[in-house]
Formats: sequence, structure tokens, C-alpha cells
Amino acid sequence: MSIKIGISACVLGEKVRYDGGHKASGFCVSQLAPLVSYVPICPEMAIGMSAPRPAIRLQLDNELRVQLVQSNDNSINHTSAMLAFTEKKLPQLNQLSGYIVCAKSPSCGMERVRLFDASGHQLGKQGVGLFTQQLMQRYPWLPIEEDGRLFDPALKENFICRVFSCNDYQQTMADGFTVGKLVAFHSRYKFLVMAHSPVAYRELGRLVAQAKLFSPAELQQRYLLELMQALKNIANRKQHTNVLQHLQGFLKTGLTAQAKQELSELIHRYRQGFVPLLAPITLIQHHLAQRPNAYVSAQRYFTPYPENLGLRG
Repeated sequence: MSIKIGISACVLGEKVRYDGGHKASGFCVSQLAPLVSYVPICPEMAIGMSAPRPAIRLQLDNELRVQLVQSNDNSINHTSAMLAFTEKKLPQLNQLSGYIVCAKSPSCGMERVRLFDASGHQLGKQGVGLFTQQLMQRYPWLPIEEDGRLFDPALKENFICRVFSCNDYQQTMADGFTVGKLVAFHSRYKFLVMAHSPVAYRELGRLVAQAKLFSPAELQQRYLLELMQALKNIANRKQHTNVLQHLQGFLKTGLTAQAKQELSELIHRYRQGFVPLLAPITLIQHHLAQRPNAYVSAQRYFTPYPENLGLRG
């Protein structure tokens, strides 16, 4: 599989957690697995911990630096070992198109991990798992999501959209970056970006138009970072409606008055919440099949990921 996704090993069902168990995700194990190639990692096992093992936690030292220590004995400190592992491992992950981490984990949690002060008093859910923090710093463009948040349909759809978009960009530039490739890629992604962030749609357009102001390496990474940040915004009905109306504009000259009215009403019903997004998209694609438009048909907005994932309502 060309799409590689890093994943906490416990989320794939491996019994590597501190209690000897796992946190297998049905979506990851069953639905997504046939479409991707996983790179499972358990940072805690990788630095020599056993399963089961004593629990660990994030704790501030007297200089307010985050440390990874054993919960029942904070003199046992795993910080240096974990940072040494990340320094060695992260360069090997530059081909990933996404990463699914285990929620609440002091090594893998993406957000809201329990943090303790130097005296052992809980400060609240303010921390980020040490491994994932290093991962996000090294690859700020990488789509990362927690297993628990994948139960939310909107967050799951958004993450998968980012993963497949990221992989598409990586594959497009695999044999060398050129401005021509960037222009063609951006042309295909215009309406998908517009659905997620009208502001980013304009900013990315300006970035591409000013391509000659940047070195190829800087432009390649800057575009990917800004694209991933744009797509991280959850597309709402208002923004989808705006995109649908733009797409409708490309069809008006070839449709009968009745067909135009039918499409307009269907888009309006979607905006009001009475029909799913697939309804107006399917009708637009039906008209495109009869009146081809290469630019519109090429838009990634129609198929941002395989439809058999069933993520679009």
C-alpha cells in the first residue's frame, strides 16, 4: 500500500499497554486497514519497558521541564531514553501520510494528557505525550489524530481527508518538485480547500501565484503545511453550500431551466439540513457526465478519499 500511516501499536490490538492489554480500534483494524499500510510503534516498549509495567506520567521538574517518570516512584525517569528514541526514530518516518495515536498516553497522547507538578500534585489535563510532541515538532504538516476522537464522525472524516490529501501531494512530488506540478495540484484542490477554509483558499492561491519568490524546497514545504492547516478546519454546511453553488455556476449554460431549478433547490435543502451532502454532489456529477467539464470533473472535492469508507453524510 502506498499510503503509510503511523499508529500506536496498542490501537492495532497489540498487547503492549502498561496493564498488558490493548486499545484496538474497530475503525483502524477493520475499515481503514485494507486501504493503508500501518507502521505500528509503541514508544514505551521501544525504550525497553515490559508489558505489563508500572504506570508512567508527565511531571514537571523544579525548572518546569516536562519529565516522563514512573508514577509510583518519580526518581525513575524515562525522559532521556524517550528523547533518544525519538531522535533516532523520527527521521525514519518521513514517508508517513498520517499518524493515529493513543489518547491520554503520557508518551503518545496528542492533547489533554494529565500533567503533575514537581510535588506530584495534578495540574489537570494540560500535557502532550512526549513522543507525539516530538513528532508534531518535526513534522508540523503531518495529519495526527487520537483513537478516541475517531469516534466523532466529523473528526474522523476530517482526518481521513487530510491523510489522503497529504498522500496525494507526496505522490505528486515523489519524483521531484516543480512549480508546474504545484499549479496542477492546487487546481485540483481549489474547491476542497474552499469548503474547509475560504480564507486559506485565497492565501494558498496567492502563494502559488507568487511561487517565484520562494526556493523550490521552501515552497514545497510551505504549501504542504498551509494545505494541511487549511484542511484541519471542519467544513460546515454553509461552506459546502458555497462550493456547491460555485460548481453549479460551471453548469448553468448547459442545463434546462427545470434542471437548474432542481439543482438549486437540492443545494438549498442540503443547506437547511434536509438531505446529505452526497445528494447535490451526485446530481452535479450526473450533469457533468452528460456535459463534460475537465476542470470541474478533476476536482478532488468530489472524491477526497475512497467512497467505500462511507464517511460523507
